[in-house]
Amino acid sequence: MDFSFTEEQLMIQDVARRIAQEKIGPSAEGFDKSGEFPLENIRLLGENGLMGIEVPGEYGGADMDPIAYVLAMVEIAAADAAHSTIMSVNNSLFCNGILTHGTEAQKQKYVRAIAEGSAIGAFALTEPQSGSDATAMRCRAVKQDDGSYKINGKKSWITSGPVAKYIVLFAMTDPDKGARGITAFLIDTDKPGFGRGKTEPKLGIRASATCEIEFNDYIVDADDVLGNEGEGFKIAMGVLDAGRIGIASQSIGIARAAYEATLAYVKERKAFGQPIGAFQMTQAKIADMKCKLDASLLLTLRAAWLKGQGKKFTTEASVAKLTASEACMWIAHQAVQIHAGMGYSKEMPVERYFRDAKITEIYEGTSEIQRLVIARNETGLR
Repeated sequence: MDFSFTEEQLMIQDVARRIAQEKIGPSAEGFDKSGEFPLENIRLLGENGLMGIEVPGEYGGADMDPIAYVLAMVEIAAADAAHSTIMSVNNSLFCNGILTHGTEAQKQKYVRAIAEGSAIGAFALTEPQSGSDATAMRCRAVKQDDGSYKINGKKSWITSGPVAKYIVLFAMTDPDKGARGITAFLIDTDKPGFGRGKTEPKLGIRASATCEIEFNDYIVDADDVLGNEGEGFKIAMGVLDAGRIGIASQSIGIARAAYEATLAYVKERKAFGQPIGAFQMTQAKIADMKCKLDASLLLTLRAAWLKGQGKKFTTEASVAKLTASEACMWIAHQAVQIHAGMGYSKEMPVERYFRDAKITEIYEGTSEIQRLVIARNETGLR
């Protein structure tokens, strides 16, 4: 096995690390407090190829592989989880699906703007009454005589919804067919019939704007159907496989930041005449944090490698996402515990890491859903 990275992969990692340390890290606390969308920083990521890492050059991207994406995501997430959430949606959920299922015209129109950072993309699957049960969606798209579709309904928890120019939307075109009656559409939010709700006041990743969106007799042309009618659920599940690699990478970045802050703290903080890192109970926590962090990274790189090789990676992506997200939450928890009272204070960044960590166990499929995916793929039982 070869664990070395290519020169190109290390280059994009270095670019991401530099932007993270020079621009994102210093502004993270302020954006967390204000909840303001970090548009200038996101444009900078786009200008440096980080909003379309796996997007071919002819569509404005960096033309790199999934491993490069993992390395870059970890760096951005270690500086601020909210920035990495925006980056993950644009790369994994928006661009990936269109590159896989879109026409040439769709790639040129929708992918280029997102990959270059001149516009923001979003992914709309969840509804107020349907989260893990995506087939229960009520958003309807009714085909018109001219081949267009009239869309009505709501979507909730849409990351980047308040600022997105383009959205990959999933709506029911034939309710009688269940999952096979869902179709994917490409939405321009500047057209009539599209509306946005209030920005959600979230626990963590606060600079990643999230809102409910609504469609009232919104007309989408036949040219803006992604894939074929009735293929929406299949497209969504494939996109979420890739998205889970992104969230696993985000989890590693948050966890790494919490671990590094804790490692520095246990060397400096003294109790009973010695650094608290000298106490065995603290050392046990440090060892466990390190093991979980390294295991998460290796599992995520495995899933990314399989994706890059064009091999099936559904189970491996779920294993990586489940392991990394739960490790992230555990490491952030231990970081707060080791910092004690200071860990509970907003004066220390571990408090933010703790709040940001929780969402990694929820979006792109909850931990419970990951366990179902893994177990069903392993047993073949449904």
